[in-house]
Amino acid sequence: MQNILVYQTQTYETIAPAKRKMQYELTQVYTRLNRIRRNRGYSFEHVLVQKLNGNVWNARRLGGSSANLPDIIAVNNKQSIFLSIEAKSGTSDNLYVPSDQIQRCFQIRDMFQVYKTAHVILAFKFMRKRRVREEGRTVYTHRKLQEYYKIADRYSKIKDFPIIKCTYDGSTYEIRNDQTRKIYLKDYLMPF
Repeated sequence: MQNILVYQTQTYETIAPAKRKMQYELTQVYTRLNRIRRNRGYSFEHVLVQKLNGNVWNARRLGGSSANLPDIIAVNNKQSIFLSIEAKSGTSDNLYVPSDQIQRCFQIRDMFQVYKTAHVILAFKFMRKRRVREEGRTVYTHRKLQEYYKIADRYSKIKDFPIIKCTYDGSTYEIRNDQTRKIYLKDYLMPF
C-alpha cells in the first residue's frame, strides 16, 4: 500500500511540473506575439516620422495609446498645416481604429488652433504577409503591400466617436452599436 502511495506521489510530481511548464510556454508565446505586433506598429510609426521629417515638415512620435496621445504629430510651419496621425499596421485584411484613439487625435488637433489647416489622419499599412486561419492553424500568404492615409475630419463635431475599419482594398466603414456602415473618407496625399 505504501509503495502505491509513493508511486502516485511521484507520478503527480512529474505531471504537475509539465503542466506548469506548458502554461509558462503559452504565456511566452502570447508575450512574444504581442511584442511582434507592438514592434510592427512602432516600425510603421518610425518610418512615417522619418518620411515626414524634411525641409518643410517636422514630425514626432508621441508614444501612442500608452501615453494617451495620438501616435504621431506633424507640422508644416511654412504652410501652417498640422496633422494628428493614428497609425495602424497588420497582416489581416481589416485594420481597426478604436473610438478612444480617434478622440485623442481630435483633442490634440484642437489644442493647436494657430494652424490654418489641421487634419486628423488615419494611416493604415497592410503588410506583405497576409495572416489566414486554415483548419485551425495560422498560415501566411504573400500579397502586395498597401498603405492608405484617410482624413477623419468629418468626426470633429461628434462626441460619440465610432470605431473605424479599413479593408485591404482601402474601403472604410464605421462601427457603432454592432452596426457596420460603409463610409467614404477622403484620401490624404502625404508629402513624401
